[in-house]
Amino acid sequence: MQILNLFIDGKHVAAEGERRFQRANPITGEVVTEAAAASLADATAAVDAAARAFPGWAATGPKERRMKLLAAAEALKARGDDIVQAMKDEIGATEAWARFNVMLAADMLVEAGALTTQIKGEIIPSNRPGSTAMAVRQPAGVVLAMAPWNAPVILGVRALATPLACGNTVVMKSSELCPRTHALIVEAIAEAGFPAGVLNAISNHPDEAPKIVETLIANPAVRRVNFTGSTRVGKVIGELCGRYLKPALLELGGKAPMIVMEDADIDAAVAAAGFGAYMNQGQICMSTERIIPVGAAGDAFVEAFAKKVESLPAGDPRAANAPLGSLVSAQAADRVRELVQDAVSKGARLLGGGGEGPILNAAALDGVTPDMRLYTEESFGPVAAIMRAMSVDEAVRIANESEFGLSSAVFSRDINAAMAVAQRIESGICHINGPTVHDEAQMPFGGVKASGYGRFGGNWGIAEFTELRWITIQNGPMHYPL
Repeated sequence: MQILNLFIDGKHVAAEGERRFQRANPITGEVVTEAAAASLADATAAVDAAARAFPGWAATGPKERRMKLLAAAEALKARGDDIVQAMKDEIGATEAWARFNVMLAADMLVEAGALTTQIKGEIIPSNRPGSTAMAVRQPAGVVLAMAPWNAPVILGVRALATPLACGNTVVMKSSELCPRTHALIVEAIAEAGFPAGVLNAISNHPDEAPKIVETLIANPAVRRVNFTGSTRVGKVIGELCGRYLKPALLELGGKAPMIVMEDADIDAAVAAAGFGAYMNQGQICMSTERIIPVGAAGDAFVEAFAKKVESLPAGDPRAANAPLGSLVSAQAADRVRELVQDAVSKGARLLGGGGEGPILNAAALDGVTPDMRLYTEESFGPVAAIMRAMSVDEAVRIANESEFGLSSAVFSRDINAAMAVAQRIESGICHINGPTVHDEAQMPFGGVKASGYGRFGGNWGIAEFTELRWITIQNGPMHYPL
């Protein structure tokens, strides 16, 4: 069992009163991590350290910031084995998913390093004679970063990399479900030599999260907030940020639709749907939760997809003998079972399924209708809902009949027709002839509707984590009416 402290001002420190909480393995119930449970005073101390470090780090040149971020990428990869083990222990992740997390997160640090020379302004023509007007981007200040457990390395690093590249200092609140995994990525990044206080991290008891989060957001030194997680919690974060007038970047839940048009390559669509629906046991915000075949594509797709589903059993990830691993908890698995049972009781046909405890095999339900919970609720598990449409217009209506709008996909051999459909889907992301699950460090990543607002990635992330200022220089005499 690992015992973790807080990381404040470049030092590992115990929580006030030596308070701790535990995280158990979702399969065995064995305690695998014991972490410091930060108090409100600890949270304030982390922000104070970041605030003290901000002026120096903001003044650091782009080359130095870039070199540290590149070094952090190498340090993260060097910690790969430890991170993989932590993901297996804390969230029941498979080896493949954990390795992919490390790889993409390292890419994000490299991409963030490239951004340090892309933080630019512009000269704006002024109507005032002799005046030079500039739009200038500057570091915002202390950034509060909150990342979830499901892709803990990818999303944890994403919450830190661009803010640091832009010259901000950061306080990370780790997930209560994977404190060791998040602690490892913070340690790896810190090894790159960032000055004390530039990067801080706290962990907290699950029951105390609301008070900790409000204390952090309310702190005057915190100037930006980024949160990736559920829509339920995201609404709370958004409300708090509105109350304290803090700009927030929120990447929340999803229920990604995939429209399979009548001329689609069925084999390609099935392969993409299988990956998109069941990678990481469906515990991805971009997971393919709704498959919408159009007309004659319905029977052909369902027949082929049923075979794909049957080929995806789940097993203990420690044995590494099954394509799927464990869900994050037995409670999460029970909720998926409830959604499946509800759909079957109302007439849907079950494809695949089965499993015990937190380990669930891949499942799909054909004939999901609006009266079934699975039609609207995000399952966040290894189950896909098939909703047949008689026309493209009906397919688009079904795709948009959701509070969520993160990722989507359209399959068709006619790219122009697919593009026309993609433009009608209400989502921040749409892939034509590709899976709903896809991420690259330089892309504008984010959603619409209840999937949140703002964009991570590339130059779009710079806009989220800098302050845009208007500065003028008067080069000639001024004439005033008074």
